Amino acid sequence: MTANEDQEMELEALRSIYEGDECFKEISLVSFQFRIGDIDDSKAFMLDVTWPETYPETAPQMSLDAFFNNRFSAETKQLILTKLEEQVEANLGTAMMYTLFEWAKENKEALMENHKPVATAVTSSSDGITSSTAKKKEKKEQLTKSQKRRIVNKTDHKGELPRGWNWVDVIKVSAFYLLATRWCTYSALSLQ
Repeated sequence: MTANEDQEMELEALRSIYEGDECFKEISLVSFQFRIGDIDDSKAFMLDVTWPETYPETAPQMSLDAFFNNRFSAETKQLILTKLEEQVEANLGTAMMYTLFEWAKENKEALMENHKPVATAVTSSSDGITSSTAKKKEKKEQLTKSQKRRIVNKTDHKGELPRGWNWVDVIKVSAFYLLATRWCTYSALSLQ
């Protein structure tokens, strides 16, 4: 079999195995991304693999340069690639992508044992240096369209409430109490 026939067969097998799996992404006919770990796992990483023309007789090109991996140090990335290359050497000459991906999933903890998170972008402020990830923006309460419409209808063109807007409620309450006291007085007089 030629290298291209081997690649076509392996590509067909990968498509059938990982169909619907969000961890596997086919970038092109010879380039793939595979996420090792859950998306919210701090030790998850994205492995980019590209097949050269002579794959599987020659090793695939692997990298951890995806943006997803920015939280890892260069040493951690190099350690992962070194261990993956050892697996590639052991499987050279055969279809190895499934074996490689599954080995990485099974050995994720061992691959990430020396992982230390890399500090994110640091910004300078008047009170010292702060990390951009330390500050989370507070979300404003989301209003529905009808709530927004009611607010707009109550306010003038400047966004301010008109003068005396709250007096309507005061008058309604006062009128209620006036009627209630009159009713009580009337009922008290009628009982005599």
